[in-house]
Amino acid sequence: MSLNVRKAAVLGAGVMGAQIAAHLANVGIPVLLLDIVPNKLLPEEEAKGLTSSDSSVRNRLAARGLAAAKKAKPAAFYDVADESLVTIGNMQDHFSLLKDCDWVIEAVVERLDIKREVLAKLATVLPEHAIVSTNTSGISLASMVEGFEPSFRKRFLGTHFFNPPRYMKLLEIIPGPDTDAQLIEDMRYFGERRLGKGVVLAKDTPNFIANRIGTYGLIATLQAMETYGLGVDEVDALTGPVIGRPKSATFRTLDLVGLDTFVHVAKNVQQSVSDEAEQARFAIPTYLHRMVENQWLGEKTGQGFFKRERTDKGKGILALDLATLTYRPRRKVAFATLEAAKQAKGLHEKLRTLVYGKDTASQFVWEITKRALLYTAQRQFEIADDIVAVDQAMKWGFNWELGPYEMWDAIGVEKSVARMRDEGETIPDFVEQLLAAGKKTFYEQALPGQTRFYVGKSDYRTIEKPQEKLSLADMKAANGVIRKNSGASLVDIGDGIACLEMHSLNQAIGSDVVSMMQYAAKEVAANWDGLVLYNEAKNFCVGANLMLMLMEAQDDNWDELDFIVRQFHQAGMELKYLAKPVVSAPHAMALGGGAELCFPADAVQAYAESYIGLVEVGVGLIPGGGGTKEMLLRALEHVPAGVDIRPDDYIRRAFETIAMAKVSTSAKDAKRLGYLRQSDGISVNRDYQLYDAKQVALSLARTGYVPRQSKAVKVVGRDGAAMLKSGVYGMLQGGFISEHDAKIANQLIRVLTGGDVVRGTEVTEEYLLDLEREAFLSLMGEPKSQQRMQYMLTNGKPLRN
Repeated sequence: MSLNVRKAAVLGAGVMGAQIAAHLANVGIPVLLLDIVPNKLLPEEEAKGLTSSDSSVRNRLAARGLAAAKKAKPAAFYDVADESLVTIGNMQDHFSLLKDCDWVIEAVVERLDIKREVLAKLATVLPEHAIVSTNTSGISLASMVEGFEPSFRKRFLGTHFFNPPRYMKLLEIIPGPDTDAQLIEDMRYFGERRLGKGVVLAKDTPNFIANRIGTYGLIATLQAMETYGLGVDEVDALTGPVIGRPKSATFRTLDLVGLDTFVHVAKNVQQSVSDEAEQARFAIPTYLHRMVENQWLGEKTGQGFFKRERTDKGKGILALDLATLTYRPRRKVAFATLEAAKQAKGLHEKLRTLVYGKDTASQFVWEITKRALLYTAQRQFEIADDIVAVDQAMKWGFNWELGPYEMWDAIGVEKSVARMRDEGETIPDFVEQLLAAGKKTFYEQALPGQTRFYVGKSDYRTIEKPQEKLSLADMKAANGVIRKNSGASLVDIGDGIACLEMHSLNQAIGSDVVSMMQYAAKEVAANWDGLVLYNEAKNFCVGANLMLMLMEAQDDNWDELDFIVRQFHQAGMELKYLAKPVVSAPHAMALGGGAELCFPADAVQAYAESYIGLVEVGVGLIPGGGGTKEMLLRALEHVPAGVDIRPDDYIRRAFETIAMAKVSTSAKDAKRLGYLRQSDGISVNRDYQLYDAKQVALSLARTGYVPRQSKAVKVVGRDGAAMLKSGVYGMLQGGFISEHDAKIANQLIRVLTGGDVVRGTEVTEEYLLDLEREAFLSLMGEPKSQQRMQYMLTNGKPLRN
């Protein structure tokens, strides 16, 4: 890859522009954020005596955009400190600064004339190597640069981010009419590797891939809802996780997106396509126009298809009756096929249950599924070169679990097409060719770990996976499993590296996982060059099996609980002092025991979106799997060597992090909190995380790995504990914490300060683990802790008692 973006710029500081700038800063790229100069002063600016020549006035729109990005929820920045990489300005005074940029993203208002004006001005200041892209959501790229010099047109392309840019995986790259082919490949790789995106190549057609199909699917859903007389709450029950869509389903999604935004996108397609029949398909229902006129735009205006309302019983959510445009209480949704689908195993079976049922719910789901599949196949080669791009665009851009063609395979191509024909539908030639060739699926498995996809005229092509995109499923298919039990597996991932994969329910840590940890330590020490802890589940690990521990405590099985904690401690120590390098690769939730699986590793290669935290205090406990001990050791690492500085402040920070059950908002934030070290690596794209972690393990193994040696730990003892306890007492007296909170805090303090010893006493890690185990088991026996555990298991949130 030859692309080297040392500095970038974003023109337009609206919601998308500012958050794109934030994400560039997230990955370490300095970025210039420019917007227009306001045409008049605000009253507050006049009151301050400012004039139109003051920089705070002239840069107001960019400053406002950056401020909004800093306050955005969910957070736009991995770490708010990254805002220092964003420089604000305006497009009159600071346009010349673009000469130092390697990439400029145009994100101004969606008007062709304004975009052409900005691009023409860019052509006069940018260096010849600089890339120019537009974040348009649907305006033709060809029309934007019509008549421009060839040297500009070859470095111009579309880069369509999805909102919010930090979290949405999809990046549609759209070549312009003369975009250099190598630039497209370089941008694809840069988008995946540096920006962490899932990149698909789209064609220069209205709304590209995801918005074209997604918008059509939403309009078709609105039309089918009227046909079958369903309400918004019923539709959301039928179009959410049960068919592989997000929990926000249809109408909650529209509320989150904003009805004005959705109407704009739908109108853009309607006005851009030439076929009258297709224009009719994108017709906006009258009630949507009324809602936009009423400013019932969804979440941003406080009401849309749903509305929150305070009642005597607390907060309630009302649903909009589309016939009367009045709000009513949400109805309980009950359909026979819906209930049957919920009980079905796996998404494929759920879909088949729904689309081939007999009741109203089934007919509705069949109708919207049929419409989406036929429309996708009809427009396939107009919008993309292959079906993989379409499926990936819908999965990454709309969070569908299955893309349209994967969904078609799931419900059965042959069976569904036969039904479509019976219902008088015209089947696209692309699909007819598949069936005529005797094929029954759009995707087929060839060799283990190798998937082929249909390209038309009975031909299939193998999906090419870059070597850097490793998959555990592929590794297991190719190399087999070294050993497996009900909770975890040890997998050969090649080049002498083994991988410990947890596959217990929710990746919870139980005796089976601990047993595999201990086996992995022995096996890797004897026969392998290194070990990676990684899995491909939704979360890395949400902690120990809380239900099991509570049941053991309530049954007074203290010997069993003591044994479980000792075994986990022993397994953690075996990994920490293994004779071979260990790399942990957390992603998503790594809570409690999940965080403690990171601590013994020589290095961590975290996915950028890792939410790491020791959260045991929330269930009335302290970290009991080595986490408290390790946070003490990490706190002491920050004490400057050779300087007479007491470690108390560093230990206090560790105490506050654990006592407040802080969870990182990103892997970068985990470094700030002390859960990760500054030397730990971050993979922005999870598709590359296993490869990155493996490379770290190989690097350690090949550069003369020296196992760690256990060292004595100097603790602050009674003296340091007294200072922390006084703070806890003040919180208790002030009514900020309960007596039980104070009891938990004092147990935590005992471990972090080394127990009842004098300052400077040297202790072993085993001694600290004993203190931790004693404190953990003591709290397990407290009725109020057990109440907190039960409440968390029942309600999914902490109890304060």
